[in-house]
Amino acid sequence: MAKKEKKEPEKPSAAWQGTYGDMITLMLCFFVMLYNPSEVDVTALSQIVASISIEMNTMDEPSGGQSLSPGRLSDLGNSINALPAVEKGHALGLAKVKAVSLFAPEVNSAKITVSSDERGLVISLASDSFFEEGSAELNIDETRDVLLKLSDFFADPELKDRRFRIEGHTDSTPVKNELYPSNWELSAARAVNVLHYLSDFGVDETKFSVAGYADTRPMFSNETKEEQAYNRRVDIIILDEGHF
Repeated sequence: MAKKEKKEPEKPSAAWQGTYGDMITLMLCFFVMLYNPSEVDVTALSQIVASISIEMNTMDEPSGGQSLSPGRLSDLGNSINALPAVEKGHALGLAKVKAVSLFAPEVNSAKITVSSDERGLVISLASDSFFEEGSAELNIDETRDVLLKLSDFFADPELKDRRFRIEGHTDSTPVKNELYPSNWELSAARAVNVLHYLSDFGVDETKFSVAGYADTRPMFSNETKEEQAYNRRVDIIILDEGHF
């Protein structure tokens, strides 16, 4: 009697892998949407980076891995926490969150924008909302409340070790009046006048410096009226440590 040939078992279907991959991708997208970089704990992030760096440097001497639990790396974490740059970086991140919340009405009405760049945290005042065309005199009746909020913000204890700079900027349109021979004088005068009012409202003016840049540092090209409006501004900057 001939022996029956044994049938090899069929290979399991891999169709589920496509569905599984889609699910993982959707979960990743979900958590990315929840992630808010302005709420990053700089200290914790520094500890994680240090942990990875140390592990990479000790690959030739396996130690079973490093963690953030008490021990050698925990001591390193304490040292990182004590670094002034980390503390100031953390404070600046918190200051941005607070500024966005505090000045939300002004941001929504396009009087103020809050951003950050290599200089630090930048609070930009739209010149058209604060000054008359070709003038450095503040429309104090309309802007008093905003200036009071700004002075309270800069007096926050969390910013006590910070320094600030007020920068005046114009568009490329030449100034046509006797008081200001050029946009250089106009931009500088606007910055100085903002400082004077903030000082009157309680800020420590010794922590501030002023600068006028005329139209040399535009945000946009000056080709349209809208672009020129964005370029006419006064920036108040909470300076990053490297720009003191």
